[in-house]
Amino acid sequence: MLSEQVYAHLRNAIMRGEHAPGAALKPQDLAKERGVSLAVVREALVRVVGDGIADRLPNRGFAVAAFSDRRWQEIAEARQAVEPVVLRMSIERGDVDWEARVRAAHHRLTRTPVYVPEEGEYYSRAWSEAHRVFHRALLEGCGNSVLLEAFDRMWTASELARRWSTHRNPDRDGFEEHRRLEEAALARDADTAAELLARHVAMTAAALTGRTRHEPASTGG
Repeated sequence: MLSEQVYAHLRNAIMRGEHAPGAALKPQDLAKERGVSLAVVREALVRVVGDGIADRLPNRGFAVAAFSDRRWQEIAEARQAVEPVVLRMSIERGDVDWEARVRAAHHRLTRTPVYVPEEGEYYSRAWSEAHRVFHRALLEGCGNSVLLEAFDRMWTASELARRWSTHRNPDRDGFEEHRRLEEAALARDADTAAELLARHVAMTAAALTGRTRHEPASTGG
């Protein structure tokens, strides 16, 4: 369908950084560019707003989400509140197939280059996708589609913020963080896995905002 094609194109363009943070997304220009009607473009714009990577501004149309420390902290706070809880559910409910998906996703993540020369300072697209699949696989055992949809939306917004940041922390061992997450999840150690996940999200937030310390939210009992 045309609307699906335009949505996919617009979403990918925003995620690739082709539209600057806060830049206006003008329906007329997008319709002309893609050779489609305004109705099709507006439908696509509403969907990227739903993804959390664009905003609908009162009386001013649409714009790419503006990046700020506050916005990222709000996203991180939401992830810290939701994801550890869903991970606990996943560990409790996940079956052998879930365990296999987690192991396979982690294996792919460890074998995918984080950076490639042709993509410069940004995380490679292949690694970003492998990273998403691993984190989603950890939560899929929960069996709750509404919670997984909430994760998808928060993850997309997080990826956009990460895309805008070229900051690298040479002291951070992301491979070890992911290894410990996989290990705790497959060992069915819900307390450790939830704590590790909350800390993992907090460290990413600290890196993107330039803060040296950001305590993880409580993951509860």
